[in-house]
Amino acid sequence: MKRYCLALDLKDDPALIAEYEYWHRRENGWPAIRESILKSGIVQMEIYRTGNRLFMIMETDNTFSFEHKAVADANNIKVQEWEKLMWKFQQPLSWVKEGEKWVLMDMIFQLSPETSEKVF
Repeated sequence: MKRYCLALDLKDDPALIAEYEYWHRRENGWPAIRESILKSGIVQMEIYRTGNRLFMIMETDNTFSFEHKAVADANNIKVQEWEKLMWKFQQPLSWVKEGEKWVLMDMIFQLSPETSEKVF
């Protein structure tokens, strides 16, 4: 198992944020998107929000790779439709390259029973 943490911003508009959350409720999500996520090797995914900042935690199995997911997504019409819809609500972080959305975050601290040291 591997864990990835990613960040992305939403457009700072309460109506758009509410609609984004609407699409992420279990009853409103698209089954094809859930299937695509699970087929890629992502076994668990959580998205948190504060203000207009999103934080995603992904737990993956050993078959997952960002490269394979990108290729599969590019060839999946439903994923492309979903991404187009989501881009209505999302905006890139100010420091990312053009076209990038979710950005990997670096772990800078970890606290566990075995250690309380800073991790780089």
